[in-house]
Amino acid sequence: MTSRRDFFKFTGAVAAAGVGAASVSSVAMAALPEIVSMDKPDTQPPLMPPSGRPYNPVVTLNGWTLPWRMKDGVKEFHLVAEPVVREIAPGMKAHLWGYNGQSPGPTIEVVEGDRVRIFVTNRLPEHTTIHWHGQRLPSGMDGIGGLTQPPIRPGKTFVYEFVARRPGTFMYHPHADEMTQLAMGMMGFWVTHPRGRHPLIESVDRDFCFLLNAYDIEPGSATPQVNTMLDFNLWTWNSRAFPGIDSLNVRLNDRVRIRIGNLTMTNHPIHLHGVEFEVTGTDGGPTPKGSRWPEVTTDIAVGQMRQIDFVAAEEGDWAFHCHKSHHTMNAMGHAVPTMIGVDHTGIAGKINKLIPDYMVMGERGMADMAEMDMPLPDNTLPMMTGQGPFGPLEMGGMFTVMKVRREQPRGDYSDPGWYRHPAGAQAHEYGGELAAPVRAPQAASPQGAPGDVEVTVRKPTGHAGH
Repeated sequence: MTSRRDFFKFTGAVAAAGVGAASVSSVAMAALPEIVSMDKPDTQPPLMPPSGRPYNPVVTLNGWTLPWRMKDGVKEFHLVAEPVVREIAPGMKAHLWGYNGQSPGPTIEVVEGDRVRIFVTNRLPEHTTIHWHGQRLPSGMDGIGGLTQPPIRPGKTFVYEFVARRPGTFMYHPHADEMTQLAMGMMGFWVTHPRGRHPLIESVDRDFCFLLNAYDIEPGSATPQVNTMLDFNLWTWNSRAFPGIDSLNVRLNDRVRIRIGNLTMTNHPIHLHGVEFEVTGTDGGPTPKGSRWPEVTTDIAVGQMRQIDFVAAEEGDWAFHCHKSHHTMNAMGHAVPTMIGVDHTGIAGKINKLIPDYMVMGERGMADMAEMDMPLPDNTLPMMTGQGPFGPLEMGGMFTVMKVRREQPRGDYSDPGWYRHPAGAQAHEYGGELAAPVRAPQAASPQGAPGDVEVTVRKPTGHAGH
């Protein structure tokens, strides 16, 4: 993590400093809070609260929590909207827009009842705002450019101030040139912890959060296409694609919470292997206990947040992914025609005389492509990638692993490595004799003899003049 002081002062000419029409009188002559940036794509340890009310912090997958300063009882944060370079996965970096060095920006953690003051400095080439998605706050702090405030022009700083009224799982994102700025990666997570014991919010041992986002980046390039509506080719968690997404490492029998927000252009059925969970919260707050039931998949629509709770009661490496199969792939595959069953034997040799690097693709399915050393454009990820203990995982995009270990120390988030299965507890090749398959009797053909059944169609007649 890197940090530096911003020495710009609020002078008597408040407008010249670009401060928004928020409550600024108490800090009108004070320096802005320190700007803290992050240049690492790895999951950072939880930020234990150094001041203010205590709480159990979250861990942001491939992200971090923004530090604050306390001033006259107010939590002050400083967000900087700026161009960033984000590693999507090893071998590919994207030129995005984000906050404080990364996309998504840092997670903001506060406690119910906290008064917060957030300074927002704009280093983008165009104006912006920040909308505090799901928060109850004064209308003038809602961050809608042209409706509730003037836009934050390049080089200017605005300040937002409000009380975090209710606990829950929220996010922040622009409401200015939203199509472009969301497509470029401008978003961040917000968690408001309960002030004390809450009847609907149980204490947990591990609390993870991340945002679902997606990009359309042409192979070989680095900047997203901002006019794309549906045909995205990189499906990511916190702007990371598998195998660049870190695993969720937990202790056996830990009570675990995972908070997920969706800022893509489609829904995502998020599926976790090895446990049953309950949806215990949304961006509207904690869910009533009578509304909860066990699930293994929850669908998260556009703009929604879901908070799931479970007990990690089974050791092992458990897949965690979007259940839309093309969302666990990277670029290069969405426009490839299906060639299953097509014999390339003759044509491949002829094409190789003209194109020496020509490779047969997909005649036996697409799995072979994960093992091919196929030449790719620079700064492009393979369509299916990632290695497991038994070979290629054949996954990309919105996929990772939850690693549950008996020996994982309490509060330790380090990667324990791959799971070693106990004897007799793993699928293996069968070496015995196989009985002859039993087949159903064949149906008679239309001619009365046994054989394949074909569909017969009576074609229309008498339409020669049409």
